[in-house]
Amino acid sequence: MTVSTPLLGVIVLIYLMIIFYLGLLGYKKTKQIDDYMVAGRTIHPYILALSYGATFISTSAIVGFGGAAGALGMGLLWLAVMNIIVGIFIAFVIFGKRTRSIGARLNAVTFPELLGKRFQSRFIQGFSGALIGVFMPLYAGIVLIGGARFLETTLGVNYDIAVLILTIIVAAYVITGGLIAVMYTDALQGAFMFIGMIILLALTYVKLGGVTAAHEALTGMSNLVPESLAAGGHLGWTAMPAFGTPIWWTLVSTLVLGVGIGVLAQPQLAVRFMTVENDKALNRAVFVGGPFILMMTGVAFTVGALSNVYFQKTQGLIAVAAAKGNTDLIMPEYINGAMPELFVVLLMLTLLAAAMSTLSSQFHTMGTAIGHDFYREFIKKGDIGNTVNITRLGIAVTILVSVILAYILPISIIARATAIFFGLCAAAFLPMYIGALFWKRMTKEGAIASLLVGTVSSLFWLTFVHAKEAVPLGISKAIFGMDTLLTGTWTVVDPILVATPIAMIVAVVVSFATKPPSEEHLELCYRK
Repeated sequence: MTVSTPLLGVIVLIYLMIIFYLGLLGYKKTKQIDDYMVAGRTIHPYILALSYGATFISTSAIVGFGGAAGALGMGLLWLAVMNIIVGIFIAFVIFGKRTRSIGARLNAVTFPELLGKRFQSRFIQGFSGALIGVFMPLYAGIVLIGGARFLETTLGVNYDIAVLILTIIVAAYVITGGLIAVMYTDALQGAFMFIGMIILLALTYVKLGGVTAAHEALTGMSNLVPESLAAGGHLGWTAMPAFGTPIWWTLVSTLVLGVGIGVLAQPQLAVRFMTVENDKALNRAVFVGGPFILMMTGVAFTVGALSNVYFQKTQGLIAVAAAKGNTDLIMPEYINGAMPELFVVLLMLTLLAAAMSTLSSQFHTMGTAIGHDFYREFIKKGDIGNTVNITRLGIAVTILVSVILAYILPISIIARATAIFFGLCAAAFLPMYIGALFWKRMTKEGAIASLLVGTVSSLFWLTFVHAKEAVPLGISKAIFGMDTLLTGTWTVVDPILVATPIAMIVAVVVSFATKPPSEEHLELCYRK
């Protein structure tokens, strides 16, 4: 179905006017570099929670992971559990408080700067900024894909044009208004997302005959699992895949653990902890962030799996077949086919909000990583003043790269690309981030070693061992004449389970083998 209603234009126009008003408000409040980078460190806890959640949960979660649930089933709900426990409670209460306090003491305005100043290393700040600038466009590209795919199926807009529309709207307020504009618009978009997902869940159960009937019907479809999926361990859409099978490893190691753990080291999320005044604000934010993430992920994964029931009833097909093999189209096809036309418009705004909130944060983070962390601190050694204009230029460059990737990336890429980026961040940043916050004995040398080893080992595993990436890339085949250097189960084990432990071990060993930081510096970082 393609929506065509006079009401659509009015709703979208009002929505965009509000977004641009909030962007203008952010622009007017941006007076100095702290305002542009960390929103002046005075953001309200509820705005923090909604902005964090809206940044975390993008179209990659709703469209990409919802589509993955349509293919793999409700076992993906374990990721929702991880998102709440790790991504909200542990992130805010344990990591967030230390990040806020140390960031304020060191006057850090970005995630790489926090790490660089804690370990007194321009290299750490510059290399981290470069890593974000090079690899985050992959994540931004797939968020663009998710939003554009829904515009394509809902409005009948050409996919290429849809990508440009999304990009131009988001770029306008991110480049001008900085993080204040980003967080204000995120909060509004988060509210849209919350309402939209509640209605989506309710209408789905109504459409499928109620909660019990819907889940019983999905359970009864286990005999319809395609032979190719069954051979990989798929046991039905309400059961976990068979333990140890390729699909089990993909679900558990790549999707659940890759994203569930990787969230702790996401630069665009960690910087948000530095935008509030005190620890009390972080505690209050948990009570908004927890229910928000539960509703976003829980609904997306549940509806994605239940779409199989709808497609079977209406087309005699399972969800993957109805989407012609492209899991990124399962949620858009389901919503456009099953939902009332007016609600499709609301859902379009919900998914636009999800895409725009995440994209705005990604663009801001990539710009600050290139302009502030890499260029100012690493290249120029801090010998230049205000970097806002350079940051804006960095944002423009990374936007261009993200758009190019949105055009060239293959189908069914959203969930996998998200997991790749989250896993890379976990391996590269998480060991030294943990050390920066909680282990005074961790040294600059230990942090640098873990950063380099985590990055290289994660990329090596992706390129030469993990079959999902190694086979399409073909680098291993070209060099060694083998699709992957290892065989068997190793080819389905996600890099996060290999690279992150190796980086942590290296961080500990090298730190104990090198001179500890000075007491004066530790006092500056950790004093009460």
